[in-house]
Parts: sequence; C-alpha cells; structure tokens
Amino acid sequence: MPANSLRVIALGGLGEVGRNMTVLETQGRLLIIDCGVLFPEDHHPGIDLILPDFEYLDGRLDDIEAIVLTHGHEDHIGAVPFLLKRKPDIPLIGSQLTLALIEAKLKEHRIKPYTLTVKEGQREKLGVFDLEFVAVNHSIPDALAVFVRTAAGTLLHTGDFKMDQLPLDGRLTDLRAFARLGDEGVDLFLTDSTNAEVPGFTTPEREIAPAIDTVFRNAQRRIIVACFSSHVHRVQQVLDAAAKHGRKVAMVGRSMVRNMGIAAELGYLHVPDGVLVDVKKLDNLPDNKVVLICTGSQGEPMAALSRMANRDHRIEVGKDDTVLLASSLIPGNENAVYRVINGLMMLGAKVVHRGNAKVHVSGHASAGELLYCYNIVRPRNVMPVHGEWRHLIANADLAVATGIPRERVLVTTDGGVIDLVKGRASVVGEVPCGFIYVDGSSVGETTETLLKDRRILRDEGFITCIVVIDASTGKIAAGPEITARGFAEDQAVLDQVIPKVEQALAEAIGNGVRDEYQLQQIIRRTIGGWVGGKIRRRPMIIPVVIEA
Repeated sequence: MPANSLRVIALGGLGEVGRNMTVLETQGRLLIIDCGVLFPEDHHPGIDLILPDFEYLDGRLDDIEAIVLTHGHEDHIGAVPFLLKRKPDIPLIGSQLTLALIEAKLKEHRIKPYTLTVKEGQREKLGVFDLEFVAVNHSIPDALAVFVRTAAGTLLHTGDFKMDQLPLDGRLTDLRAFARLGDEGVDLFLTDSTNAEVPGFTTPEREIAPAIDTVFRNAQRRIIVACFSSHVHRVQQVLDAAAKHGRKVAMVGRSMVRNMGIAAELGYLHVPDGVLVDVKKLDNLPDNKVVLICTGSQGEPMAALSRMANRDHRIEVGKDDTVLLASSLIPGNENAVYRVINGLMMLGAKVVHRGNAKVHVSGHASAGELLYCYNIVRPRNVMPVHGEWRHLIANADLAVATGIPRERVLVTTDGGVIDLVKGRASVVGEVPCGFIYVDGSSVGETTETLLKDRRILRDEGFITCIVVIDASTGKIAAGPEITARGFAEDQAVLDQVIPKVEQALAEAIGNGVRDEYQLQQIIRRTIGGWVGGKIRRRPMIIPVVIEA
C-alpha cells in the first residue's frame, strides 16, 4: 500500500445481490463493514449458502478492529458466524436490533460474541478508524450508514437504504447528517445500487396498507403471508390488518418465530392484544379467522411456503385459501418463485403477489433518491456497491450525471482493490474472491467442478460401464455391462455401443495397454462419442475396470 492511504476491498456484493462485505485497511489495521450471505440459485444444486471469500483475511485476523453491521438482513449478517469461527473475539458493532438478531444466530453456532451497541449520531474511535453512525430508512428497523474518518481520508457507506418520507416507525434517513458530512468532505462514497435502474422514488411503505387490507377483506378462508423472516414492517402491517378483521395470527418457521420474538421483545414490533396464537392451536379455529405468516417468499426449496406448495408440510393449502407474497423478487429467484406460485394455484389457492397487486415496496433507494444523495453529499469519489453489474453501471451513470467526473466513479467486481490517496481513489488491482459454498456441514470444500458434475447428473443423467479383465491373459473376462440412470431412452438402445467398447478395448490391450485408468478413459471416450452423436446427450460416464 502507498503511504498514508486508505484501501477498500469488496469481498462480496459487487455483481450479485447478496454476500455484502467490504474491508477497509489503513496503517496495517482492518475494518469490516457487513458480512452477509448469498442465496443459491438453480445452478447451485445442493448448496445451502454462499459466503464471501475470506482468503484475503488469512493470517490477518488479529489486524481486524471490528465488524460493523449496517442492518440485520441475512445478506449483510449471515456470514458472520463463519468468520467468527476463525476468531470468535472480533468485536461486532451495530444497532440494538441488528446485534440482537446476530446474537440469536451466533447462539445456534455456540459463539458468544463481543458486541458494541451504537445508535444514530454516536461516534466511536476504534484504533486508526473514527466511526460515526447515521440513521437510514430501510425495510428493517434500526438500519445505519457509517462514516469512517482516517488519517488517509474519509469514507461514507450507506448500507442498504431508501428515503421513505412517511416511514412506519417514523425514522427517516438523516439527510441533514449526510449534508453535514458532505460539508466536512466525503472522499469516497459507497452507495446502495440495488434500485439504481428504477426511475423516480421508491413508494412509501404506508401506501401498501390499503392493498393488504383489501386482501384481508376479500379472503374467504385462511390467509397465508410469506415474507422475509426479518421484515418487521411487513409483519407489523399484517398483524394490524388481522386485528382489524378479527383474525388470529400464527408464525410458521423457526427463523420467523425467532426474529419476530426478538423484534417484539425490543419494542420494534407491536403485537395487538390477543392476535398472536401458537400454530398448534389453529385446528381449533375456523379457517376464515386464521392468518399464517411464514418464510419462503423467494421460492427457497426448504422454506415453509415451498413445502406447502409441494404438499410436504403439516399445513395443507386448499381451495379458496389466499396466499400473499409480501416481498419483491431477488434477481435470480424468479423461476423458483413462479414454480411455487403455480404449485399453490394448482392446489386451488388464490395467490396475490407484487405482479398483480401493490402488496410490497422495495427497501432500496430508486434513481431519484440516489441523485438527491449525490447532490447533498457532493463526494470526491464514488464506488457503487450492492447489486448486479447492471445496477452498478446505472448507479455510476447517476453519479456522473450530478457532475462527478467519470474517472472518479469506480465500478469494479468482487475482489477489486481501490486505494484512496490524497483525495483521489483508483482501482489498483484485485484479490482472489471466489464463491465459498456451504454444503451441509462442509464449508469451502465444494468446488465448481463438483457443482458441474451435479448439474450434469441432474440434467443429463449418467451411464456406468463395468468391464472385468483377466489378469493373466489381458482379455475381457466379463462385460461390458452398461447401465444408465436419468436417461429417457430405453436401456436396450445402449446395447448398440457394447461392440464398439469391446473393439476399442481389444485394440488397446493388443497394443499393450494394461493400465486401468487408461482403459477407463478409452471406455469413457467410446461411449461418450457414441451417445453424443447418436442420442445428442452428454451424460456423466462412469467406467469401472476390474482385474480378476
């Protein structure tokens, strides 16, 4: 690093919606802002979660001053347990609700963290980093932006935010603080890009209350609401609607019950008297008096709503039930969500979602709000964060439109390294930053090669070929025996390739080839070439050669 510089390394969140994590470095010390997960898509078969790549931190865990958590969503706090398993005493800094949510998660991992609770307007000195926290409005209460002062320059990180002027909890994004920090001087502005492509302003949360009320008024039987397990505002609106229409509410799903219990205990969720009941008591209530709040709004296969759609849950969705998907679609989840919607509708349910009713608003600033921020803060350099490549580009264009020179707007991908020196930021390189997969109990052991094999098995099936070679003569003693799985064609069609395998092996053995691996490769090439040319398929081929 150059002398008297501030280095910024994004280990996630650039080029994807999730696994947000940014590392700041100056004078040999590190500060981490957020540490979240990315949820797997269809091309990640068997994967539970995707983590940021911690390789850059190897050997430097003792240099970390703290992890600052901007808010309590999984894409910002979900990977904290996996990092703390490497060094459990790294301090966590965040608001009251954010820390309560991560502490509950860490308890499941048997980690007791060191925490520091902060609130808007508070200032904390952590070694070479001087932090000030600013209130921002988001789809979860108690979200914070963080302003970082160092000897090398200043940095303002918005976290996820929007500028709702009529927030349900009355907590506005503090634009006066943004303006004050702008007057002091913001050398590098890291801004949420998720909604940068959306023109205008994000709809206020209050405006969806009438749509939710309409759903409750028209519902004939049960109402099943699916949303994120941390979306306190949306759950509050559902509880209020249930109380108004004389319905009882039950929470379904471990994370939903846990998070809403925490929110209620801390005063962020206000539960009307007599509305909340245990899910086990629902059988004693008439269907038109029941509301269920569950997870699964993104089509997650193991979440409650997906299991209901697949009839793999104790709660059976039936005719005239109403299912309310009270969330937006995370990019990449569209197919999974529509599969769930179709499954529910096949069971006779009416599905209300953002596509056919105004039942959700985004938690992220749209283009108009971002323009206001750039004009208020007037940063010297900008680094769009949190979004796919198209979101980052759109955000960069907004910054340029407000007069920030194009060369001072830095669009980079995960692993990009930015140095701030004397008020000028520039991309100076990159660090390794691959996907780290959580696969059952293993972390980081699943590779892209393994996922490719899984995709082939899922999409193309596999063929096994067993051949026994006489150890003394080198001739085929038994087989080839060919078996296929996941293959649409009649197994008998594979009998056509047996003579080709026998001929290829005979020629190889005749030429002195006796190594089992080489014979396996000959079988694989022979069967693969024939299947590809004859059947137009590319299955996984597993040859087995046994000497006897």
